[in-house]
Formats: sequence, structure tokens, C-alpha cells
Amino acid sequence: MKLIMFSKMLKEKSPVELVTLAKEWGLDGYDLCVRPGYAVNPDNAAEELPRVAALFRAAGLDIPMVTGNFDLLEPEHPTAEPLLKAMGKANVRLLKLGYFRYDPQEHDYMAEIERIRVIFGRWERLARRHGVRICYHTHSDKCMGLNGAGMAHLLAGFDPTLIGAYIDPAHLVVEGEDIATAVGMVRPWLSLVAVKDVLLTRIEKNGHGSVQRDWVVAGAGVVDWTAVFACLRREHYGGPISVHCEFHVPADQFLAAAQREVAFFRRFVPVLQA
Repeated sequence: MKLIMFSKMLKEKSPVELVTLAKEWGLDGYDLCVRPGYAVNPDNAAEELPRVAALFRAAGLDIPMVTGNFDLLEPEHPTAEPLLKAMGKANVRLLKLGYFRYDPQEHDYMAEIERIRVIFGRWERLARRHGVRICYHTHSDKCMGLNGAGMAHLLAGFDPTLIGAYIDPAHLVVEGEDIATAVGMVRPWLSLVAVKDVLLTRIEKNGHGSVQRDWVVAGAGVVDWTAVFACLRREHYGGPISVHCEFHVPADQFLAAAQREVAFFRRFVPVLQA
């Protein structure tokens, strides 16, 4: 099991600076954000991803996964095969896709399931060619596959070595599904776990209620991390744990807060290794 950090929030850091931070913070590596404007991006990944992966490994770190751009949804995307080829060359075996949105007013749910499964079938063929696993994330707020139940609809029948589930306990809480239920539904495909915390607040206005969602530092939200890691231990989960650090703090306080976030989750690593 590797504790890594999603580099989305470290856009201005060079690969060398990322290595320094990882050493200081006790990370095992990064979930590398490969998006426009980052050190490794869709335009230069063919050369830069293998180079940066080698830099990290020389420092005793790793890049077990990359997160693609939001529009990376279909294998026919012009950056898809070059990225997978670069991943194969760099020995980076896990890729997170973007999101398929769902509008219940416009889409028939089961028709959308079938449409996306056809796309995943094409991804499966490309993944086999390059030795990479394509992973889809349980993201709340009207995304397809927003919890374990929805993810199971998408993944049923696919080869788990080529198509994987990326579980996010905070997004599961937002959608009202506990981690054990979600993992039970996607067990064969469980490949990645994201960690961040969320605070849910009931708001009453003019006689109508709603729930406000705020991403907060770990331990300040509603996710039961003891239960999450106990569940992962029961499942013998050994894949990456990606720390997302999507909380809101003043910019000059972010690095210190991120270091504390990594330390918070580092305390749970022995639970999985016991």
C-alpha cells in the first residue's frame, strides 16, 4: 500500500520540488495530475512521464497512477493512446478518467449505463494493448457511477485487471452510501481509494431544507475514518491511497495544512499493514 498525494493542488511545483515535499511529508509518491498547465501534461507526456517517473524512483518514490484531464472520457480522444503508451513505458499502471455527467431530466439512466459500457469496452481493448488499468471514480453530484451501486452497473462483466473502481469515501457519504456497502458491490474491481473529508450542514430557508457540502481538513468532517480503514483492512486492500487536499484554507497556509493532512492519513497506514 502506498500513501500518495494528488498533485492537482501543487500545480506550480516542479518535479524536483515534488520529490522534496514527498520526502519532507512522508509520502510514498504522487497521484500525478496530467492536465494542461502542469509539468507533465497531455502534450508532453510521451517524453516527460517516463522521465519524471524515473526521477521519482531514483529518490525512492513512485507514481503508481495518473489522473487525466476532465475531457479524457473516450479512448478515441487524441491524447488517450499517447498517454497510455507513455504510462506503459514509465511503468505507471493506473489511470483515472474524467466524469460522465447525468441529467435525470434529459437522460434515461439505463440507456446511459449501456452507452458508457460500450465506451468502457473500447477502453478495455486499449488498456490490454498497453498493460494499463482504466479507473473510474465515485464522484457525487449527478455523475454516473457516483456510488458503489452505480459503479457496479458500469463495471459488471469487465476484466478487473483492465477496468477498475476508484472509491472515494467522502463522496460516498454525500450520496448516503457507506464504505463497506460500496466495496462489497465493486470488490473485484477495487483499484484505488481517494481520501478527503466533507462537512454536511443542514440549511433551512423559507421553509425549505437543503444540505450544504464543504470540503474540510481530515477529521473535521463526517467521514468515519476508523471504519473506512477497518473496511479496507478486511478487504486486504493493498492499492494506493490518494490524499486529495481539496479543503479551503488561505493560500499561504495550504502547504502546512497539506502536510498535516498527510500526517493524519499516515497514522492509518499500519492498520492496513497489520
